Amino acid sequence: MAGLQLSGLASGFDWKTLVDNLIELERTPITRLEAEKTLNTRKQTAFDGLKSRLTELQTANTALKTQGLFSGRTATSTNTGSNWLLSAGTGTAAGNYTFDVLQLATTSRRTGTGDIGQGLSATDDVSALTIASLPTPTAVTAGTFTVNGQTVTVALTDSLQDVFGKIATATGNAVTATYSASSDRVTLSGTSEVVMGAANDTSNFLSVMRLANNGTDTTSSGSALGSTNINTPLINSGLRSAITAVDGTGNGAFTVNGVSIAYNINTDSLSTVMSRINASAAGVTAAYDTLNDRMVLTNKTTGDLGLNISEATGGLVDALGLGGTSVLNRGLNARYTVNGGAEVTSTSNTFDASSHGITGLTVTARSESSETIAVTSNTAAMKSAIETFIAKFNAVQTYIDDQTKITTTNGKVSAALLSNNREIQGWAQSLRANAFSAISGLDGTIKRLDDLGIDFSSGTSQLSIKNSTKLDAALLNNAADVERFFTQASTGFAGKFDSFITSTIGLTGTGGNLGSQSTQLTKSSSSIDEQIAALERRLVQRRAQMEAAFIAMETAQSKLQQMQTQLTNAFSTKTSST
Repeated sequence: MAGLQLSGLASGFDWKTLVDNLIELERTPITRLEAEKTLNTRKQTAFDGLKSRLTELQTANTALKTQGLFSGRTATSTNTGSNWLLSAGTGTAAGNYTFDVLQLATTSRRTGTGDIGQGLSATDDVSALTIASLPTPTAVTAGTFTVNGQTVTVALTDSLQDVFGKIATATGNAVTATYSASSDRVTLSGTSEVVMGAANDTSNFLSVMRLANNGTDTTSSGSALGSTNINTPLINSGLRSAITAVDGTGNGAFTVNGVSIAYNINTDSLSTVMSRINASAAGVTAAYDTLNDRMVLTNKTTGDLGLNISEATGGLVDALGLGGTSVLNRGLNARYTVNGGAEVTSTSNTFDASSHGITGLTVTARSESSETIAVTSNTAAMKSAIETFIAKFNAVQTYIDDQTKITTTNGKVSAALLSNNREIQGWAQSLRANAFSAISGLDGTIKRLDDLGIDFSSGTSQLSIKNSTKLDAALLNNAADVERFFTQASTGFAGKFDSFITSTIGLTGTGGNLGSQSTQLTKSSSSIDEQIAALERRLVQRRAQMEAAFIAMETAQSKLQQMQTQLTNAFSTKTSST
């Protein structure tokens, strides 16, 4: 009889559609419950939005209690275009301070002897010294250069003597060139004034040889030509003096300001050694002066401080000319006065309370000049914190107004989602009352927001700065009173707001009215889910019962139809026989 489950197969009656309609009618309570849960969800979302805005208000309120906010200071120079660096900390006495810098602090410097590298050649004969192999800081490029208007072409395969010959040939022996091993210099001599170079020269030979016009018939290299190769191992770097104060494997060490610097002549280059000095705790910067082929050590800190370097005789220090032949130029201490007082000295160009005695004030001078530093209350930070509070307060008020308002348009009344929640409306009123009320126990000039030029905009729940001049004056001249107004224990402005938001609205946990209402909504939605599930189970049973009854009806009707058919057939046969 499985086929009889088809609606109306025997009866011709579409009972399945009837069952669907009856079940849908019985789903009415479920639809109502689902609508109620949707409303709960919307309210929960609204509560979350309110909680978010109240949290932001609490954060802005807490900022008003930040230690040092209203005692903070800012320092500015009255000199237009000043590049001095200034800062003033909490507690710095407000006022003007004139710093007259008589002398800036400088660093101590130890300069090694020049020409520490070997010359171009050990003898005056440079016929075997090719241009490509010259030990100069900059390699000579092939091309042309000009002497007395005549073009000289140089190739990298030429020897230095070949180039000298080409100069003589090009100028018809009017200019001759020689090299002196003792001075490590090239000299051009002419029968008249020697003029070198042209705009279209393509070789840098003249500049590498450090030759320049001087208006005479003789010109020599401006300094020794040979240089140290700082990127090859020390043993091959071309130093004039051999490094002998090392062990059998080439290891040696020297000290800079008492800090040991190790090296190996077979593996370490001068560049590597300089990097070790610079990275060490010696407080020194090492540099190689390419032009003068010498080493220079400079203290990283300013002031009249020593710069000591030592090593056994014959070590790297001697080879670099940093031993007894080097020159120490001691740094200078800064000298300055404050407000025309006694002269003060400092090893640094940054003057703080340790030298001038003004708590919290730090001045970094960058010129020997006189500048007046104005230390004032940091009104920008104060005002920013107050403006942020106002913005967050207004955001809460606007949100509550939007969620609880009732409007009438063309006689039709529309109610917002939380319009019947008197408690939330009461919170908005309490927040406004806290903002409007005076703070008790204060003896200063600031007792309420109105004393700061802050009040509600007419006819609204929105705070605004109605008198910016009044606020600026209060922050500048009565910052201490403003601080007491906001921060006085739990009774101050910020304290009252913090207490109300935390305890009454319960943002810090599950307590408080907002937390309670949210919890109630959650419980209500859970209960609705249970009710819907129970009703759905009952509807399943109800459908099964109705479908079973109609199937039984179809079965009975089918049997009746079969019996009727049999009877009809029987009587029809008998009549025919008769």
